[in-house]
Amino acid sequence: MSSPSEAFTSTPSLPSPSTTEDRDLKAFDRWRKSAAWITGVGLTPEETARRKASQAAEAEEAMWVRCEKWKSDLMKNSPAVTFMLKHLSAAGCNLTTSYIHCQPCNLTRAGGFSPDKGILLCQDGFWSKSHMEDTLVHEMVHMYDHVKFKVDWKDLRHHACSEIRAANLSGDCKWSREIKRGFYTFSKQHQDCVRRRAILSVQQHPDCAGDQARAEKAVNEVWESCKADTRPFDEIY
Repeated sequence: MSSPSEAFTSTPSLPSPSTTEDRDLKAFDRWRKSAAWITGVGLTPEETARRKASQAAEAEEAMWVRCEKWKSDLMKNSPAVTFMLKHLSAAGCNLTTSYIHCQPCNLTRAGGFSPDKGILLCQDGFWSKSHMEDTLVHEMVHMYDHVKFKVDWKDLRHHACSEIRAANLSGDCKWSREIKRGFYTFSKQHQDCVRRRAILSVQQHPDCAGDQARAEKAVNEVWESCKADTRPFDEIY
């Protein structure tokens, strides 16, 4: 049995005041750095740059995750998207998620179509799932035209026709969408929207190089026939 003196000497020594103070200072420093990282206050220029880069990467990742989630849901549950998937398949194009890409874009666009790469969804360009749905259907109409009608995308008239059809059939020119864009017309609102957005898209064609008059001419030349062509829909979506 240990003697009282042996038991006393085996008891761990209490931390010295200086050790406790050092530990508290380290804890406070960790808290200060964490608060500075969250608020941005008190950071060095280098730390500020790292913080901005980290936040941008986190935001981009969050938008990509949201885009992929919405894409998957729309391809299963959206009546317009599943309708287009069925008709693309009937036309010989089995569109899968691997051909629909969520990526960051500039803020002037929401999506795109490339015969070689598939459909682009601009993950940072959507204010709602409904907006993405309209954009996806728009690009699917381009894909449908490509496989069904063998569109020559270098031909301005072909391009103009597909842009008219995509704007007309996708929901891109719904009144609620036009309100968000700042257009409040009631008379011929849908028709005016389709024409305006087709011209804007054709202006981006390499052969137009932003020439509005040339884009308008191409759209006007095919307007009546392409506006009336609602395939594969029976009527305007």
